[in-house]
Amino acid sequence: MASILQRNKDLKPKPKKTREEYAEDALYREVWEEVNNDKTTAFIKKYYRQMLAAALVIMIAVTGIQIGIREYRARQIARAINYETAVENVDAAALASIGENTSGATADLALFQAYMLTGDAEKIEKLARDGDTRDFRDLARLHVIGIRGDEMTGADVEKYLSDLNTKSSPFYYTAMLTIAQKYLSEDNRDAANKWLDKIIKDENAPASISGTAQMLR
Repeated sequence: MASILQRNKDLKPKPKKTREEYAEDALYREVWEEVNNDKTTAFIKKYYRQMLAAALVIMIAVTGIQIGIREYRARQIARAINYETAVENVDAAALASIGENTSGATADLALFQAYMLTGDAEKIEKLARDGDTRDFRDLARLHVIGIRGDEMTGADVEKYLSDLNTKSSPFYYTAMLTIAQKYLSEDNRDAANKWLDKIIKDENAPASISGTAQMLR
């Protein structure tokens, strides 16, 4: 501590600048500012067209994005209102129109509801083929089997429901049971048991479906 104090005592104060030195500093700053201003002016003159074009592009892009967002929100609101109105009026035609002319889960739901109101097989087949969401596509395929299943063989049903043969489908277990039941209707017990055993051995299978599989086995 003492040595630090001693060194501080030994330090000589910095000499104060003279008027001439302050004047030199001020002149240097003034010249430097003028040089910078000249460089900036020269840069702007050289590239002002490019800078103007870039500014216009940015302005147009931002304006376009804002317009796009407003139009998207307006479409979403209009679709929601149309859907609610169709549901309240139990309007199958309006629901079908929403399902066929829009996209997303709301469109799939509207088309499914239109099918439920009319029983029109074409609507559920379209949903099974072109639905935007996996849940509704898979559900629609099961309904198609309910309509067309008698015209199909067990192998046909198994192939048609092959996309549901994954646990990422919410109807995974239902599809397996449906396939097994179709094979049983053909007295093809070996093919049926393959699917029934798969359900029975799966600890995650719903109790109702597992119980039905064990009964059929």
